Amino acid sequence: MLLACGAASAHRRDEYLQAARVAIDPGRIEIELDLTPGIAVAEQVLAAIDRDGNRAISDGEARAYRDLVLGGLTVDVDGTPLALALIDSSVPEVAAVRNGEGTMRLRAGAALPRVSAGTHRLRYRNAHRPDIGVYLVNALVPASDRVAVVSQRRDVDQRDVTIEYTLAPDPATRLRGGLSAGAAGAAIWLTSLWWRRRQPSSKVGRLTHPSG
Repeated sequence: MLLACGAASAHRRDEYLQAARVAIDPGRIEIELDLTPGIAVAEQVLAAIDRDGNRAISDGEARAYRDLVLGGLTVDVDGTPLALALIDSSVPEVAAVRNGEGTMRLRAGAALPRVSAGTHRLRYRNAHRPDIGVYLVNALVPASDRVAVVSQRRDVDQRDVTIEYTLAPDPATRLRGGLSAGAAGAAIWLTSLWWRRRQPSSKVGRLTHPSG
């Protein structure tokens, strides 16, 4: 994250920096995306946001641009596409964008499909404004101790990253499995005990009736 922040503060004037951070939990992912246009491309970006050209960004214009950005992001886990939904966002002042200091921040999330414990692969791709965009992407340290990031494989432009991670079993599942195994073992033990107790009784019965 420090590397991403340092790059954000020193990016070139003619670049549209798009820095993403990916957080993976056992049942959900979240993506935080910061978009910062340099001074030389600020007017191009503002023109795409301020559609009526009144030098102000309305709520409707901000919402439309957020949808445009999210539409350029694709995420899948083990090949299963995920549907990203906006969680929150912030839009900078027009003057800050013109000065190369304005950053639009988006946070989006998606539920993960039910997956088994083991190794999985999450792929993130950003296709927003490749004509002027430069990209950074990093996986955050997982908040859950059930998730461990193993590797991150990026393309040369960092528009595309595959994050390999491992998912440990749910403790509740392990507990249920242990209880089931314990119950099965107890049933076998009780059956064996019943059988052992029954055997001597049969022998005594035969000895007390020799005529039979």
